[in-house]
Amino acid sequence: MPHGYNSVPFLTRQSCHHDVNLYTIRMDTRPLAERMRPATLGDVIGQEHLVSAGKIVHEIIANNQPTSLILWGPPGSGKTTLARIIATETEAEFVELSAVTAGKADVVKVVGLAEQNRRLGMRTILFVDEIHRFNKAQQDAFLPHVEAGTIILIGATTENPSFEVITPLLSRSRVLVLEPLDKSAIITVLERAAKALNLSAKLLPAKSIDLLAELSGGDARVALGNLQLAMDLSGGKVLSQEVVKTAAQKRIPGYDKAGEMHYNVISAFIKSLRGSSVEGALYYMARMLQAGEDPKFIARRMVIFASEDIGLSGNGSLSLAVATFQAVERIGLPECEYSLYHCAIGLARSQKSREVANLLSQYKTLAREYPDSPVPLHLRNAPTKLMKDIGYTKDYEWQANFQPKQGFLPTDVSNL
Repeated sequence: MPHGYNSVPFLTRQSCHHDVNLYTIRMDTRPLAERMRPATLGDVIGQEHLVSAGKIVHEIIANNQPTSLILWGPPGSGKTTLARIIATETEAEFVELSAVTAGKADVVKVVGLAEQNRRLGMRTILFVDEIHRFNKAQQDAFLPHVEAGTIILIGATTENPSFEVITPLLSRSRVLVLEPLDKSAIITVLERAAKALNLSAKLLPAKSIDLLAELSGGDARVALGNLQLAMDLSGGKVLSQEVVKTAAQKRIPGYDKAGEMHYNVISAFIKSLRGSSVEGALYYMARMLQAGEDPKFIARRMVIFASEDIGLSGNGSLSLAVATFQAVERIGLPECEYSLYHCAIGLARSQKSREVANLLSQYKTLAREYPDSPVPLHLRNAPTKLMKDIGYTKDYEWQANFQPKQGFLPTDVSNL
């Protein structure tokens, strides 16, 4: 098991003849984030909804009853840490596989080990990191061993398990949702690391800690990795905000164009437009563009929105959206951003109406339920004399707004 946060410091401070603080690496050369990994539940920072007294992880450990879990959360939120702590606290053997590199042979070896442990009265927790990367057949392979109690499976995923984990496996597991660590939690992690590394407030000022937390994106691993690199870059001097910025560089947004975040952000964008929130719409659109989203995708969604959510309350909105789509196609990034922002602001400020969408749904349903109702004779085409003789176009007059007595709908539909 990894050491807790109060293990032997990763670095020790020395003084040279210039009275400048220098740092030398001791034998343990693991990344700082690994060395600072909490070893007990009491060391865990954040995720109080899971680890506090009376909450599920706390109770699993208190009752010594490990169970199969799917831990769903963003990177650096503590999924691996919780799995290891559960194994340690319940005295189960912990075996870790990565779905990126593991294959069927690895799973077979783990099952063999687990069967041996079971005969000796020991429990085996198999932790599968990035379990969503296993295909359906690979996930199916776990089922009989989970059902038999041979292994206790704990899977970790950054993707929505509803889409990425097979239903039979989900039904045999509890899904626990981990949240990104908030800024105050990241600051606590960094302050704990500073204490373990004997970094004084002079060497690591509060403003630098605050900036490290701000640039972490809720990921404790990123925050500690940036701290470690900043220390390497500082040459033993003060870890200034400039050094922190150099170490952190620009944080890449957590956005996968094929994953759940893609759908969450575009959903928030549309809902902001619908709620007439210019601020919300522009914020989410800026996030998409910054993450590399195809601007044509955003423009297409605004064309749909113009009819679906504005419709007859602002007929000009459709023209604006279509013109925006054409501008995006013809101009491209970055200049087409002006058109995208122009359109988003206009759509957000427009009056909203669901009439088009409601009528679309109503009449699609009607056509589906009455797909073969005969068209009334007076509305039928009459290219021949015979058709006219049997009543086609009878009593119909070719003039604007003409209203035939029989109406326009088939009899069985009009009588609804």
